[in-house]
Amino acid sequence: MTVTPSADVVVLDIEGTTSEAGFILGDLYDYARPRLEETLGRESLRAARADAIAETGLPAGASDSEIADALRALMATDVKSTPLKTIQGVIWAEGFAAGEITSQFFDDVPPRVRAWADQGLRIAVYSSGSVASQQPWFRHAPQGDLSTLVEAWFDTVNAGGKKDASSYATIAEALGVAPARALFLTDHPEEVAAARAAGWQTVALDRAGEPWAGAAFDGPVAHTFDEIEIAR
Repeated sequence: MTVTPSADVVVLDIEGTTSEAGFILGDLYDYARPRLEETLGRESLRAARADAIAETGLPAGASDSEIADALRALMATDVKSTPLKTIQGVIWAEGFAAGEITSQFFDDVPPRVRAWADQGLRIAVYSSGSVASQQPWFRHAPQGDLSTLVEAWFDTVNAGGKKDASSYATIAEALGVAPARALFLTDHPEEVAAARAAGWQTVALDRAGEPWAGAAFDGPVAHTFDEIEIAR
């Protein structure tokens, strides 16, 4: 079944929407785990290190090794931790640049996003993963650089939590678009509810094998991007 929203801006979630959650929780997490301790020692990540200590309840004098172990525990249960995402983003950006890791997109995503851009639709990304990890993820797509199609990047630092309606108001204001003309594509039912509460349009991605497959979604549902025809 085809869904036909009308919008000016399309905002994309990543995990479970454009890309397999298992790939991110597998290959990318495996790459980050052994590199956490070394990365935590960098001066540029002092603020993220302090935030990680506060979030995990460690004492102020915790060592990089202790903090890394606490962050690995968060990774084991896929906790959406902002300091963890910031640190992971630095690690992944360097891995992409070095050619040591690659990203992954569902086959239906790149051609459809390119078609939407050619159609004149504005494209943005909103993910719990940091902007520092989002940009190389799109830049190093196996199907070619997709980052050139994206005009704005949002995460939990510059927009807020994805289950909070206020975050979508923040994004709409940053993009200069009326909420009713913004479309969010995500696989998470609570994110769908938050976006709709902010006056956005949504299409929920119900992809077989993904964490939220078969969930009770509010509003239109599609199984692939090929089922979404966006009018202007």
